[in-house]
Amino acid sequence: MNKLKLADALLIGALSLLLLSFKAAVKLKLGLSGHTMFLMVLVFLLARGLVPVRGSIIYCGLLTGILAMLLGIGKGGPLILLKFLLPAVGIELACLLLPFAPWHRVTAIAAGAAGLIAWVIKGATEMALAGADIDIILMQMGWKSFGGGIFTVLAALCVPLLLQRLAHHQLIPTERQPQ
Repeated sequence: MNKLKLADALLIGALSLLLLSFKAAVKLKLGLSGHTMFLMVLVFLLARGLVPVRGSIIYCGLLTGILAMLLGIGKGGPLILLKFLLPAVGIELACLLLPFAPWHRVTAIAAGAAGLIAWVIKGATEMALAGADIDIILMQMGWKSFGGGIFTVLAALCVPLLLQRLAHHQLIPTERQPQ
């Protein structure tokens, strides 16, 4: 992985804190599965768009998971680290194949879908380890995929617009923008 500059590391830390503060402050009780995917996909794709370095999404997910674990945000104890890290790894792998994924709608949706798949697999694995019946696991996977898919697409559609606005106002250096 490439070395991060101090400014980039601080930006990734700020994005991690932003994700956690929204998660802790809002506490959405929508009754829909997957609404946390909106914030995760939004922050992780912004992290890659603002810090175009291999591993920036993994750093953001790891830092978010560690902070959530230390601050006691969310349920799951030490497994909360995996809640943020696995979708981050999925999005990072997709961004390795699609280098400018955060800047274009279709590729942003594809990268978000990779994070969604990792998130759904993590939930199914947790249920399997808890001893749930396979029918329940498959039904839960379908429901999480549907709800999380809606929020993933909405977040992935927001990221290119945000990055273009930031670039328009010259808040992103030109060497970090796709040509």
